[in-house]
Amino acid sequence: MKALGPIPPEFTALDGELAIAGRPASSLVKEAGDTPLFVYSRDIIEQRIAGLRAAMPERLNIHYAMKANPYGPLLEFIADLVDGLDIASIGEFEQAREAGYLPREISFAGPGKRDRELFAAIKAGVTLNLESENEAERALQMGKQLKVKPRLAIRVNPTFELRGSGMKMGGGAKPFGIDADRVPALARKIVDAGANWQGFHIYSGSQALDAEALIEAQGQVLHLAEQLANDAEVDVPHLNMGGGFGIPYFDKDTPVDISAIGAALEQRFAELPEVLRETRFAIELGRFLVGESGVYLTRIVDRKVSHDTTYLITDGGLHHQLAASGNFGTVVRRNYPVAIATRFDAEAEEIVNVVGCLCTPLDRLADAAHLPRAEVGDLVAVFCAGAYGASASPATFLGQGAAREMLV
Repeated sequence: MKALGPIPPEFTALDGELAIAGRPASSLVKEAGDTPLFVYSRDIIEQRIAGLRAAMPERLNIHYAMKANPYGPLLEFIADLVDGLDIASIGEFEQAREAGYLPREISFAGPGKRDRELFAAIKAGVTLNLESENEAERALQMGKQLKVKPRLAIRVNPTFELRGSGMKMGGGAKPFGIDADRVPALARKIVDAGANWQGFHIYSGSQALDAEALIEAQGQVLHLAEQLANDAEVDVPHLNMGGGFGIPYFDKDTPVDISAIGAALEQRFAELPEVLRETRFAIELGRFLVGESGVYLTRIVDRKVSHDTTYLITDGGLHHQLAASGNFGTVVRRNYPVAIATRFDAEAEEIVNVVGCLCTPLDRLADAAHLPRAEVGDLVAVFCAGAYGASASPATFLGQGAAREMLV
């Protein structure tokens, strides 16, 4: 038997079924028309952001990293709850505009921005987080062509990394950002060229649950921003401090202590150096804001036994939930939180493997999981599906197609 990850506490049973926003899972599937189905809870998103604001310093803005979940209705809903949006492509920019975001609320990061993406962003007034000197030169030239002052910030590749992060974004050679020792010269050049200088973006890692590691990284970010500004003799209008706040996916994971992080940051903000006194600060979060709000519902279409191992075969799989299958950067596969949604309050009584419908052994949703007995027609729920689910998975693999999505 292999342990399952922790189910977010907001999810409870209603008449024996998993309830999402007060509605049974089977009712939501009926409304959507079929499975597989992603369901996202407004209440959980709103509560998460409200709790974060209460814990963080008042002057700290909250940005949503839309790569976590770009579902249109969710983008529209979260727009009134956050202070800005971070995008990584012109496609995301177009989705953001459709959802009602203003260009001045948007920052654009990511290596390999094409000329047409730079041109569109500069013309619209989006802040570009520059990833190389070459990109900076192209942006300055396009500003001249358009006769506008491009809004430019520098994404810094710091020498440090976020301890314990699931995905390291800083420290050593990286395709992201500009090495810290080369930043002052470029910052000075951007300011001297007359661009609309926006400051720095410093992101060192993601999916961390250790509050002390996050506190340490934020202190290093502030120190580095001070050092870069002094070396370049520029001010720092805005500092995107990155994110990195994780959520519990696996057995023994515990929620990150945001109160401790907020208290430490409040103290640091009270002691800012002169060059950062007028700076606007932001953190950039994706999965922390929306990850635990989502549930992936998939129906059991077959139950079989092979060499004394029971398999529950579903109509979903890795083509919608690549991360839960263990194929999204995981070194050792562990089980996400999984339950039988239609028998949510039943006692576990058997050890089963929950797999998808694809013709590949990679298509696994739960290995050796202790679950209530389930039959063909029952619904399986995979939790923590609000981030890096539908849009981060190969929906067209084997011609299966996309899952349905709904915000409730």
